[in-house]
Amino acid sequence: MKLMVIDGNSIVNRAFYGVSQNLSTREGLPTNAIFGFVNILLKLLEEEQPEGLAVAFDLKAPTFRHLAYEGYKAQRKGMPDELAAQLPVIKDVLDAMNIPRYELDGWEADDLIGTIAARDTAAGWETVIVTGDRDALQLVDGVTELMFTRKGITDTVRFTPETVRETYGFGPEQVTDWKGMAGDSSDNIPGIPG
Repeated sequence: MKLMVIDGNSIVNRAFYGVSQNLSTREGLPTNAIFGFVNILLKLLEEEQPEGLAVAFDLKAPTFRHLAYEGYKAQRKGMPDELAAQLPVIKDVLDAMNIPRYELDGWEADDLIGTIAARDTAAGWETVIVTGDRDALQLVDGVTELMFTRKGITDTVRFTPETVRETYGFGPEQVTDWKGMAGDSSDNIPGIPG
């Protein structure tokens, strides 16, 4: 049995920036992210045919990482208003489709996805994580695979432990070491100088 866990914020961002921003309702509500997200979701369901599906979202509240490191994600721009206006509608769509969604103050979607994948694996299921966040590479193991989104909204690369090693020269278990040493500009983590 297979569970697909989608990084909601990652896919919503791909949809927002990958679909023409000229789409809106008569009342002026932008709909490009909604349209793109639903299209990506339907495509994934058709191609992967998972027996289960869940979507995890970040919340605006600070996480334990923000409390541990004041500079965490400090350089990131806020979510554009046109995208923020569409998030509640996307969540309503998921609710209407009976697709469980998870979000929790103090935790990122990545944390929830990792927890879901670990519990899923312990229950004997295969897990496919859909995200554009390389941090999730650390979750790849013999049972959990990663569909990494890139270049717009439909191009994906599938990662297994073998493809992580082929691509990066080390396995998923060393991703946190790599990130710690190299840093991560998207999260404002400086890494080791030089």
